[in-house]
Amino acid sequence: MVAITTLDGARIDVGTADVGALKTGLRGGLLLSGDEGYEGARRVWNGNIDRRPALIARCTGPADVQQTVNFARTHGLLLSVRGGGHSAPGYGTNDGGLVLDLSPMKAISVDSGKRTARVEGGVLWRELDAATQAHGLATTGGTVSNTGVGGLTLGGGLGWLMGKHGLTIDNLLSAEVVTADGQLRKVNAMEHPDLFWALRGGGGNFGVVTAFEFRLHPVTQVLGGMVIYPLDQAAAVLRFYRDFCPTLPDEAEAYAALLTSPEGIPVAALLLGYNGPIVDGEKVFAPARQFGKPLADLVAPMPYSARQVMLDTPNAEHGLHRYWRSAFTEQISDALIEALVAAAAKFSSPLSALIFFYLHGAGTRVPEGATAFAARRPQWDFDAIGQWTDGSESATHIAWLRDVWGRVEPHLQGSIYINHIAADDTPEKVRASFGANHRRLRELKAVFDPTNLFRVNANVSPA
Repeated sequence: MVAITTLDGARIDVGTADVGALKTGLRGGLLLSGDEGYEGARRVWNGNIDRRPALIARCTGPADVQQTVNFARTHGLLLSVRGGGHSAPGYGTNDGGLVLDLSPMKAISVDSGKRTARVEGGVLWRELDAATQAHGLATTGGTVSNTGVGGLTLGGGLGWLMGKHGLTIDNLLSAEVVTADGQLRKVNAMEHPDLFWALRGGGGNFGVVTAFEFRLHPVTQVLGGMVIYPLDQAAAVLRFYRDFCPTLPDEAEAYAALLTSPEGIPVAALLLGYNGPIVDGEKVFAPARQFGKPLADLVAPMPYSARQVMLDTPNAEHGLHRYWRSAFTEQISDALIEALVAAAAKFSSPLSALIFFYLHGAGTRVPEGATAFAARRPQWDFDAIGQWTDGSESATHIAWLRDVWGRVEPHLQGSIYINHIAADDTPEKVRASFGANHRRLRELKAVFDPTNLFRVNANVSPA
């Protein structure tokens, strides 16, 4: 017998023969505690997540995924789906349940003539970028390179190309998904259009996507980099940034951060990217690069793939301990700026950061009801990110970030980019984030996952 956690949190004993049959039927194998490879497989990007699932199904194709979903549904087991393992709350794992691990599914095929790519569910963005950049192509990815393609896409997909080319979901042409009944469905605008609508921003609520097909765009040399300022200019920099963002053309991306320098000194930074002719980007960003008295101007032409890893250290580092909070805001008030600058002066860890990502352009011109992703208006995604190396210090750094959040949250909206959800965000915040689309999502959840098998996520309950 193997003791496994159920959907309602109870523990049941699943027969050794049943577990053995699942293990035999999986091409990728099944890991139990104590098996070789289990310790590495249970770890996720956030080192502060330390959970021990009873079973980890290493899936190598849709048939493995179908068997695993059927096993979880038949026995009523707690199920987590892991792609890149990059969610801050650790949605890709659980304690005592079953993890469906897509990470072995790495196939990528690029059709440079049609400008499309087919990508399996375990691919990371750095892997997709490498494959598409070989043809001078790309699609909107994230802001660090080790994010999983699956998780980022299903939550909407903010990234360096979103102003010009829309969100990741706006470039999704089709998907292959295993739903809670174990069926493998091909979905697109013509086939299962309701499910296709839900997958584009509805998170992991509707099934396990085994493959994505994306539209690609010509992207090679881009402009990118940071302009870094001392903290005593941070308030002025953030006020400039607030007023600068609405002037940007679709080709330009401007983010802002309070963080620490490699020497451990708190600084402010403008993070800039231009997706068009370099000479045009130089003109657009001239005001930002001429503002104030920067410590360094690191903006320069670079390959697209280089800009995609610009924020990787420390944000993409696997195993750092993390806690973060996030919210959208349509305004950056003077009071918010004042609170953030005060917080940056007292970072509890030199790896932590306070970051604004600006959502604008093509991604905001899609009607709110066209996809499940509802945040279709110009605004900022604000993230307070706590990161540290020593797990024994977790309580200190979490307390610091919660204190900061208590001071800034009154100046933010009550909605969030689903991919930046925190473990202690309320269900009300999830509902607010889907806005008017929440009712339709609940109705579709009742159709495709009536028992809420896929619940370890920013959950939408069945209507």
